[in-house]
Amino acid sequence: MHDEPIMDVAHLGHLELLTPKPEASLRFFVDVMGMTESGRRGDSVYLRGWDDYERYSLKLTASQTSGLGHAAFRARSPQALERRVNALKGSGYEVGWHEGELGHGPAYQFRDPDGHLIELYYETEWYQAPPALRPALKNQAQRFPARGINVRRLDHFNCLAVDVKQNREFFQHFLGFRPTELIVLNDGTEAGMWLTATNKSYDFAYTREAHGVKGRFHHITYALDSREDILRAADIFLENGVFIETGPHKHAVQQTFFLYVYEPGGNRVEVASAGARLVLAPDWKPIIWTEEERKKGQAWGMKTIESFHTHGTPPLQHTATKMAKDRLGPLRDA
Repeated sequence: MHDEPIMDVAHLGHLELLTPKPEASLRFFVDVMGMTESGRRGDSVYLRGWDDYERYSLKLTASQTSGLGHAAFRARSPQALERRVNALKGSGYEVGWHEGELGHGPAYQFRDPDGHLIELYYETEWYQAPPALRPALKNQAQRFPARGINVRRLDHFNCLAVDVKQNREFFQHFLGFRPTELIVLNDGTEAGMWLTATNKSYDFAYTREAHGVKGRFHHITYALDSREDILRAADIFLENGVFIETGPHKHAVQQTFFLYVYEPGGNRVEVASAGARLVLAPDWKPIIWTEEERKKGQAWGMKTIESFHTHGTPPLQHTATKMAKDRLGPLRDA
């Protein structure tokens, strides 16, 4: 007899990114990414894609370093939130309730086994566009900005983890996420996981941290409508002097059409078109990618560049980067 699936998490709500260059990072997200400012409080600016239904999907916070402040998921109901809080209590991972945040109600915070700060909330503020940003079609959150890349919505994020399997089991057990794809090396080590709470193929991913350092961040991803939009984004990044790390190209895992850059604060940012891949099967079996398959590179054969396995935020000292070359092993050509 199978356990009933836990469906208490509705979707990824927002991320908080830390930046040591707040003004430059803000200009990047507003002018280049085409996001809209929807609030300010203290050292933070709140930003949104034009079709995010909540008030914001990005909290950009001035800090001495870069990295992830926290990731937030919305629960399906007040009762669902209460169930997940009760499940987490006594686990050793709980932090506690956090209240008074702009744009949403009380949030229960906890840390995953790698130390990343996560929160779960239900009450939220739906975005109300001011007259100048009101769309012609009422089923759209905001008028198309026609500025820069015009990212539509928050899609997913990727964290680095020292122990991918331990984190996967944590999110499955306590929050009910389903794994859709995994990378498993020849020695049985899990090197990557893609998890979902929805019919999307994934809401977030964790991949192996090469330096043995916990709590690091890989990237945030905003969705565009088509591959052509990704190609156009590459030209817009070029025109704005933004360093393109890799792409445009197509991932083998999840088949996402991708383009990666670094924003001024050092955080990796992806714009992606995931296409029509949905996981509709309630009994989906995770796709397992082997070491040999990942060595073939991306979908069309492009090798994954080494910085994809070594660059994360907050940054490490140069000695740590050197250490990574000896520890990457089988993943270096993935």
